[in-house]
Amino acid sequence: MKNSPARGISNSQERDLIKVALADKNPMVLSGVKHLLESDGRFRVVATASDGERFLELARRHRFDVGIVGWEMPRCGGRAVLQALRVQPRGPRIVIYTGSRDPELPREVMALGGAGFCAKIEPPERLLAVVLEVAAGRMSFPFVDVRRLGHDPLAMLTRRERELLQGLAAGRTNARLATDLGVSVNTIKFHLKNLYEKLAVRNRAEAVAMGMRSRRGAE
Repeated sequence: MKNSPARGISNSQERDLIKVALADKNPMVLSGVKHLLESDGRFRVVATASDGERFLELARRHRFDVGIVGWEMPRCGGRAVLQALRVQPRGPRIVIYTGSRDPELPREVMALGGAGFCAKIEPPERLLAVVLEVAAGRMSFPFVDVRRLGHDPLAMLTRRERELLQGLAAGRTNARLATDLGVSVNTIKFHLKNLYEKLAVRNRAEAVAMGMRSRRGAE
């Protein structure tokens, strides 16, 4: 269904608005960001989604300029969204908006083709500035060491994920990894899932093989 211009806005003003779609697992975040954007007067939120799978469906059905997407979401997170959109010509530009404190995450988002990054601890004005930059055709990130982009597949791993990969190479079970790292087996499974996604592998054997290839390439 085609959306009509908001009351009091002419068709020309409507065309000038930056059209945005949102995806986040937290309904309070969705509501807050939607209110922030629409109160600003330069944006129109065309659709919202509670997970990445629904967001990708929105991207197929709606035309919008920028997507603001959470990183950790059920079914399909920010990483999977970026990977899916990389192969789509003229897809929307994506800003990752996340509460993650992972210092490597902005670099990973950039490597995956994201256009911008904003942490949820930043003031609301920062998110608005990032979306404006991205809508204008520019990238907006905190400092990223671009020398490390696209060379080492292990470069985007966190310290914990590197420890897990070393444990996998040593043949340790999930239970042993949990004991060694002082966490639960479910936490180990969660980190392994992220590890496999980052390396684009399906299981521990493929992860170990990629780690060995990467180390040989660095020698």
